[in-house]
Amino acid sequence: MKKAILLLCLLPVLLSAQEPPYDVYPEAEPPYYRVRYEGSEKEGELRFPVKYTLWVPPGVTTLKGLIVHQHGCGEGSCKSGLTGAFDLHWQALARKHDCALMSPSYEQPDKADCQLWCDPRNGSADAFLKSLTDLGEMSGHPELAAAPWALWGHSGGGHWAGGMLMLYPERVAAAWLRSGVPLLVRNEDRPSIRTHTLPDAAVGVPVMCNPGTKEGVTVKEGRFAGVWPANELFFTTMRAKGALIGVAVDPLTAHECGNQRYLAIPWLDTCLTARLPDSDGGPLRSMPKDGAWLAPLLETTAVPAGDYEGSLEQSVWLPDEETAKRWMAYVRDTSVPDTTPPPAPESLTVAGNTMTWTAEADLESGIGHFLIERDGEVIASVPEEPKNPFGRPLFQGLQYSDTPLQPLVEMKFTDESAEAGKEYSYRVISVNTAGLQSE
Repeated sequence: MKKAILLLCLLPVLLSAQEPPYDVYPEAEPPYYRVRYEGSEKEGELRFPVKYTLWVPPGVTTLKGLIVHQHGCGEGSCKSGLTGAFDLHWQALARKHDCALMSPSYEQPDKADCQLWCDPRNGSADAFLKSLTDLGEMSGHPELAAAPWALWGHSGGGHWAGGMLMLYPERVAAAWLRSGVPLLVRNEDRPSIRTHTLPDAAVGVPVMCNPGTKEGVTVKEGRFAGVWPANELFFTTMRAKGALIGVAVDPLTAHECGNQRYLAIPWLDTCLTARLPDSDGGPLRSMPKDGAWLAPLLETTAVPAGDYEGSLEQSVWLPDEETAKRWMAYVRDTSVPDTTPPPAPESLTVAGNTMTWTAEADLESGIGHFLIERDGEVIASVPEEPKNPFGRPLFQGLQYSDTPLQPLVEMKFTDESAEAGKEYSYRVISVNTAGLQSE
């Protein structure tokens, strides 16, 4: 059954019915908020309907920023955006920095032109800005309208995130571009795609390009073979201007997102720690450069910037030593290390033989699954078999565009083997995707 949401329109109110696959989505009750805008036929306005779902960390007084998780092109990827704001791992990043987490979902018809939304100049930038005001009012956080952004985008979402960097560099704390990048130099093979002008302010914003190796790096043919040439041109153009930009080639994948979150989230954590304003409403701080590490493009070893002897214009920029170590592990086999256990679950409630609980995700490694103990012995895993066809198994599962599966899995377990009238002692343990257990 279709869920009810607040309907706000770019046009006068249009009550057109939502159609599959965009008519099924998780409910948005506080701390979640949602607006939906209809599409427009006017030149320069967004052609497709769009939902914006926002999560606000409970208890936050003033939002210091916004993390945007932007899906890619195509009907399937757009549908996957419906659950992005519910991702416990991305919420951990937002919670640490008093940021909201947003996941847009453009209702792009199958085979429609993705440029109609992934180029922000085609109305999606204006719709996004409007949503910040409307969601700020709904959530009681009007400061959202002026807050800085950390942008993550996959495929066409990378094109959008990079385009927003070119249009609003003073608002962007950092941008992670998975596979897709904006064009700074005209592509003769795609003359319909407009180029962006590179503003001076954009070179001071940390950026990471993250293509899969099978997207033109080691596999030179196929549907996604053009991804790496586009990334390389974007990178070299930016780096030649002194931009703080890196490349992290996923050694295992093609266009799917794989295990990128285990580098992307800590990388964004580093950037947000360095750049978020010292005071509410203040400007973004400059990214420190004195601790940077560098690596040759398409190689796997980084060194302190002072020890680097190669061409700076062909060097991958990394903000610090810790990030460089994670990067070296990721580009080798994506096994980004983690030595700290996840937070312990909380609020365990037992009713009959059914228990529920809450838990926050581990910032570095998320939640892989939960172990259920009864009288000191493990009797179950929740879920029984964590699934993820694209990388490490996750409690919430994973879709192509790095978002949880629908329906959202619950933190819930029923002990079917419990004997009526007998008392038991239960305990729930969180296990992150690195295999570490909570206390």
